[in-house]
Amino acid sequence: MELHQLRCFVAAAEQLHFGRAAQHLQMLPSALGRQIRLLEEDLGTRLFARTTRAVSLTEDGTTLLRDARAILARVEAVESNLRNRSRAGAARRLRVGAIDSAAAGLLPPLLRDFRTKHPEVAVQLLEDKTVRLLPKILTGALDLAFVRPPDRADKRLEFRPLLQETAIVAFPQRHALAGRKSITLADIADEAMLVPDRRSRPHSHDLTVKMFEQAGLTPRIVQVADEKQTIIHLVATKLGVAIVPRWTTRMAVTGVRFVPLRPRQSGPIGRLPLAAAWLRGSRDPARDAMLAVLEARLRSYAREA
Repeated sequence: MELHQLRCFVAAAEQLHFGRAAQHLQMLPSALGRQIRLLEEDLGTRLFARTTRAVSLTEDGTTLLRDARAILARVEAVESNLRNRSRAGAARRLRVGAIDSAAAGLLPPLLRDFRTKHPEVAVQLLEDKTVRLLPKILTGALDLAFVRPPDRADKRLEFRPLLQETAIVAFPQRHALAGRKSITLADIADEAMLVPDRRSRPHSHDLTVKMFEQAGLTPRIVQVADEKQTIIHLVATKLGVAIVPRWTTRMAVTGVRFVPLRPRQSGPIGRLPLAAAWLRGSRDPARDAMLAVLEARLRSYAREA
């Protein structure tokens, strides 16, 4: 017994006319009759008494009509409830992913401004690496993510370039260069360098390597670590120095000094790109509302990057 068969039966039982019932359900009378026959065969009883002039319900048909109405009403109530919950949830909830840089730098002012304009939307924030955030968009686990744009972007994703984060150098507090107002790559050419693992943080890893390469230098890498917080703590233990995004200065780590880096040329050298990513072709009012706030305030946010 299937729901479609029950709907066909109820329509025919209420109309007591197969042609009008079929028209009501927008199907052919022959198709309606077939569904009724299948239902009767499944239940092992006749539901309608048919004559050349009229159609009437059998005793079993009358019993089934009462139960079928209750079943269909319950099914429709469940469907309606779930649809309403889904629509309400989509309107109230926005699932946002962010790399650590965005979570510490861009997201605090963006979430503040977004909440001012859209207090009805609850934002759920997940902090992770780009390589783990992008698949979550594809599976529907995230609505929006702030990531490093990959070299080869998945065509199923939409990317919106946002800003370029400034690179600075983290020194142990008592390092000879820690007291300077700014330094160049030549100043740290012989320093032991701490860099992120390229497999999980390709942009941050390549930032150090490419900056040295374009300056005609080779970095002396002594340690690879996965998390920036780990790298900063290793700097504090005097294991080496690290080139990191400027937002890292907000980490309260004792024994570390941050010094601005003067690249040899302007432009993207010494900068880390940040982009917003979402599922291409998807519709999401809450996500679009956050992107609108971001667009309106992006120049202000970029000044702090």
